[in-house]
Amino acid sequence: MARYRIGYALEPKKIESVVKPSLVNLSQERGIDLIPIQLTKPLIDQGPFDCIIHKCYGPQWTHQLQQFHSQYPNVVVVDPPSAIERLHNRSTMLEVVDDLKLSSQISIKTPLQVFVESPELLSNCVKSKSMNFPVIAKPLLANGSVGSHEMCLVFSEEGLEELKLKPPFVLQEFVNHGGVIFKVYVAGDHIKCVKRKSLPDISEEKLSGVCEKVLPFSQISDLNAYEHSEERVEKLIEEAELPPLSFVNEVASVLRKALGLNLLNFDMIRDSRVGDRYLIIDINYFPGYAKVPGYETILTDFFLDVVQKKKQSVVCDVSESV
Repeated sequence: MARYRIGYALEPKKIESVVKPSLVNLSQERGIDLIPIQLTKPLIDQGPFDCIIHKCYGPQWTHQLQQFHSQYPNVVVVDPPSAIERLHNRSTMLEVVDDLKLSSQISIKTPLQVFVESPELLSNCVKSKSMNFPVIAKPLLANGSVGSHEMCLVFSEEGLEELKLKPPFVLQEFVNHGGVIFKVYVAGDHIKCVKRKSLPDISEEKLSGVCEKVLPFSQISDLNAYEHSEERVEKLIEEAELPPLSFVNEVASVLRKALGLNLLNFDMIRDSRVGDRYLIIDINYFPGYAKVPGYETILTDFFLDVVQKKKQSVVCDVSESV
């Protein structure tokens, strides 16, 4: 059996959550050796590698990848830093979604969203897009930092004035979706969709009865507790129907190619207002695959696709990411 060496450049927390013994062992059994890349040493001095996967950022790291690629052009790098960078900005993250061309009759869109550059423009921003409350306030940067997860649900125009989140940020219209979110994990051609608990639906009656004008995501569970017990929520998720597999696979494939990325996940909800209509609300690079049952097989199959060069679409040219 041929053996291949895949170098991984990840932060310690990411290594702990993804590069588990179960993944290392399965990969070894199938001819893949996972080799840690030392971030404190020059990349050019490490190897040899058949492929590099990474979740590191910044000009210095990009320069190291380009330097490595220049010397070892046959080493596949997953993925280009420039393509990853797009997902760090919530004002551009979802731009490709509305242009996706699908053969399915099911619709895939994004919620209404507006970029807020200064506090003075807040109210006008919402009106200009004809957005309805509630809206979700999200930091502009989506780079995995603590601050990037500080989101709020804003129930009214008055709530905009109470926002502690400082511009720039985005406002995204909240859409009722049955309290269930579909998280789609993608590793090249390998795709897995799972159901998870989401924000509860907010009826007109509930909206008018909410005392708070702004509610941090950390307190959303309090809103949910008024109507549903934890057991009820779990049953809701269990009974929720997954989107058709062919639809999920087509969306994942077309989105992956449009983004120029191979390792990602996107969050999708079913719009309660329209029958066959789904909305993509978030996209993340190199997500927590270990949350998916059988993730070891998904990633190992992807690694083999790359190193055996069976799929030309996974070969990334780092020189394009200057």
